[in-house]
Amino acid sequence: MVVLDVLIVVTLLVALLASRVLILTRSRGSVLCCLRPMSGERGWRVGVARYADGQLNWIPLIGLLPRPRHVIVRRGLVVSGRRRVGSDEFYGFIEGVTALECRNGQNAFELAMGYRALTGFVAWLESAPPSAYLDVA
Repeated sequence: MVVLDVLIVVTLLVALLASRVLILTRSRGSVLCCLRPMSGERGWRVGVARYADGQLNWIPLIGLLPRPRHVIVRRGLVVSGRRRVGSDEFYGFIEGVTALECRNGQNAFELAMGYRALTGFVAWLESAPPSAYLDVA
């Protein structure tokens, strides 16, 4: 009987996680995006980036809280470089993923995304109001 109870709890947790992933990835204005701090303390983290008013909210794909873990403000965002991400760097990456080296104030990080998400990200950056300070390499 205890084994059945544990199996039911595990099944419910997997169903909740799967529904969270579906809700995050299929909501409007969201793109799959990986984030890695430049300090090297952690590897790539898979998440969803949502565009909001002048900011990009990054929400981890696996987690308990539905709120953004990182908020990237468009004003003052500096993109200093881009490079292709190899499959040896992170197991889950498919070919054609590009990493952007970014800095927002004192925070330095990398964002990795596919070419469609990258096109949307660059368009979002370039659509800032004329008074916004942007530096795109």
